[in-house]
Amino acid sequence: MTARMKNKIEILDLSVRFGDAVALQGVTLNIAENEILSIIGPANSGKSTLLMAINRMIERVTNATVEGSVLLGGQDVAAIRDVQELRRRIGMVYAMPIPLPMSIRDNILFGPRLVRRLRKSASDDLVEQTLVASYLWDEVKDRLDSSAVKLSGGQQQRLCIARTLAVGPEVIMFDEPCSGLDPISTAKVEEAMKELKARHTLILVTNNTKQAARVGDRTAFLLMGKLIEVDDTNKIFTAPGDKRTEDYVTGKFG
Repeated sequence: MTARMKNKIEILDLSVRFGDAVALQGVTLNIAENEILSIIGPANSGKSTLLMAINRMIERVTNATVEGSVLLGGQDVAAIRDVQELRRRIGMVYAMPIPLPMSIRDNILFGPRLVRRLRKSASDDLVEQTLVASYLWDEVKDRLDSSAVKLSGGQQQRLCIARTLAVGPEVIMFDEPCSGLDPISTAKVEEAMKELKARHTLILVTNNTKQAARVGDRTAFLLMGKLIEVDDTNKIFTAPGDKRTEDYVTGKFG
């Protein structure tokens, strides 16, 4: 990551509590435009909490307290009045794919149709573009009107990526997107991610350190709610600056 790259997200002294339990403590982290940042760490290290703070899903947790700031393109996300617009700009792909009980085509067009009317030609183009970008087009192009719930798990996850792309996000966050997928499906999701960074900023939370090493431009290591270090992925996995990082990536704990 070069110093010339512009930051897309800036996280400044971010702390999150759930009641009396500390989930994140004083995290400061910048994420550059058009990079893939992998976030690794053992269970309960605060990885998913960090994602929830970025897109303000944390506000749905009744006992959550947030201190610090998250900036998107220099704007404090807390100051964005339309939280749905924020979540359009910061898309999310979860571990468990949840296709809507409708056709493949209608899954992709569901979000865009909520905000504007689309001509058929524009709809067709959007469906094809997003399915190509998610590495699913060749597998489903002849059955776009069939039910999405009939797809395999790996196909459903790539459909969820296409559905996220359809609303035009600037940032896409992935929370363990391949945890339930076979190696072939995992490889396709990873290839899609590598292609998507040309137009988007990506954040990947994963418990799979090998996946983090394959995909991330940089990698951040969280432990017990603290950011231990963040650096170029190759350095994190070959010459980390902190012994705790070395112990984690070499499998001594986690």
